[in-house]
Amino acid sequence: MSKLTLTFDNGPEPEVTPRVLDILARRGLKTTFFVVGQKLLDPERMELAIRAREEGHRIGNHTFTHTTPLGQMEDPLAAVDELERTDALVAKTGETEKLFRPFGGGGKLGPHLLNPQVVEFLHRKAYSCVLWNAIPRDWADPEGWVERALGQIASQDHTLMVLHDLPTGAMEHLDAFLDRAEASGAEFHNDFPQECVPMALGKDMVSLDPYVAAV
Repeated sequence: MSKLTLTFDNGPEPEVTPRVLDILARRGLKTTFFVVGQKLLDPERMELAIRAREEGHRIGNHTFTHTTPLGQMEDPLAAVDELERTDALVAKTGETEKLFRPFGGGGKLGPHLLNPQVVEFLHRKAYSCVLWNAIPRDWADPEGWVERALGQIASQDHTLMVLHDLPTGAMEHLDAFLDRAEASGAEFHNDFPQECVPMALGKDMVSLDPYVAAV
């Protein structure tokens, strides 16, 4: 039996996140929402993040603007600012756990994810850095992502999947996907595969060199 941990990036979105939360609540599933900080400046979106937290989901930091991978930003301190501003907003949801997911730019892993100044911030704030091992590209293929996601689940023991609560139409298929994943033998979890967490509570679990831009 394979394990499946769901996460949702780039929200919250009033058109989509409530439906996602309703589906998860009906099924008794808990997950992590990695939010874009500037969206939480909008009171309606902040209320959605608070709702998610109150319903037992975790709220993670997914940068403030989600425009440029942090390791590719020309100003390294601007990259730190992306995290600091979101950190303060996530705290207002009531979340106390420090979870950060870098912006991959299409789901790619590599040295574009972080820079040394960002790593220092994550260490100092005792963050866990959460990557992924399944990107079904739901944002780019709102109709076809389900088949791709099921294939990714079948190919490994513990899948940490990135979905997006964005108004693309992809989440209209979330219920059907969860039905099919369960029917295939997937068991839902809320923990992260060890290999997807290179930093835990501010301590490096493995070398971060593959994810940090050269100075």
